[in-house]
Amino acid sequence: MKKLLVLLVVLLIIYTLVGSGTKNALKLPNSSDTKTPAPEKVKVITEESVVIDVVKNVAPSVVTVGAQQSQAQNPGNINMGPFSVFFQEPNQAPNNNPEDNYIGSGFVIKNDGLIVTNKHVVSDRTLTYFIVDYKGNKYKVDKIYRDPSNDIAILKISNPPLGTLKEAQLGDSSKLQVGQMAIAIGTALGEFRNTVTTGVISGLGRGITAGSPFEGFAERLDNVIQTNAAINPGNSGGPLLASSGQVIGINTAVSQSGQNIGFAIPINIVKDSLTNFNQTGQFNRPYLGVTYTIINQRTALLNNVPQGAYIQDITNGSPAEQAGIQKDDIIVKVDGKNISGSDGSLADIISNKKVGDTITVTVYRDADMKDFRVKLAQAPGD
Repeated sequence: MKKLLVLLVVLLIIYTLVGSGTKNALKLPNSSDTKTPAPEKVKVITEESVVIDVVKNVAPSVVTVGAQQSQAQNPGNINMGPFSVFFQEPNQAPNNNPEDNYIGSGFVIKNDGLIVTNKHVVSDRTLTYFIVDYKGNKYKVDKIYRDPSNDIAILKISNPPLGTLKEAQLGDSSKLQVGQMAIAIGTALGEFRNTVTTGVISGLGRGITAGSPFEGFAERLDNVIQTNAAINPGNSGGPLLASSGQVIGINTAVSQSGQNIGFAIPINIVKDSLTNFNQTGQFNRPYLGVTYTIINQRTALLNNVPQGAYIQDITNGSPAEQAGIQKDDIIVKVDGKNISGSDGSLADIISNKKVGDTITVTVYRDADMKDFRVKLAQAPGD
């Protein structure tokens, strides 16, 4: 009897396990049970979509710079600074509002009220400046800090409403390549806010002398970016952007002698100026006090002179004049470093020094080499 009971229990356990396994057996799929997964949405990246995305992201950071004058002044003749030869058309019609003139562009670098633009846009100290954001809100400029060594200015407005200003993202201009996309945003013709133009970077490391011959003023800008993205009157001070949406330069000048040739200050120069400004509360830069043009290898061979920086003019009272450097000298070395055919080499060397540093400048004069000890001074304020 015992054996029979044990046998029944064993059979019951086996039956239970087999039945459970049958119920839980995998069901093989058939064609009716198989569902084709929905295709993933793929965004096709085109040049058009890149530009649209950049404009959407960056346009809120771009502002218009304006100037106010009294009714007694001629409303059509606000001076746009020493670069007005680039940005002001002859017999330009005045703005509809005789007290307000839109003269340039800029972009937000801190949402608490710091704006970057070109120094020449705000060069006239007799005017009261203001900015207009992308929504049309108007703010008075309380303070202007002008970089004496570069065509850069920082505008300060007080207590903008929280969330009204969006900071632009700054890129790295040292990684730029000729041929890559360039996008310019600004207030074209002093009227059309957030106008967008596109092109490519046409050249790097250019050196230009820009200014107004009518005022007898010219400023040397070294190592600038050349682009064929249209830079119109009023774009000056606005951002030049990469396809990533990062600012790679400040639109500065357009060539009078060529079509589709514009120039922008590399953003790394701006970042260096901002670092200096944030540390000292002012732009504190050394300067030598010379106006020069580079003698490249070919020109040097043709004229039987060494390569270097040919001194076209000396600033009165400058460190160069005090040390004895003269007009028509050729600077061939600074602290033993050769001045090459690159337009930016002399400016780069000086910009990497500090106010108060004493440097050795080797010049070629009257078929002889002479060394001068020059103590760099702070660049005069604008």
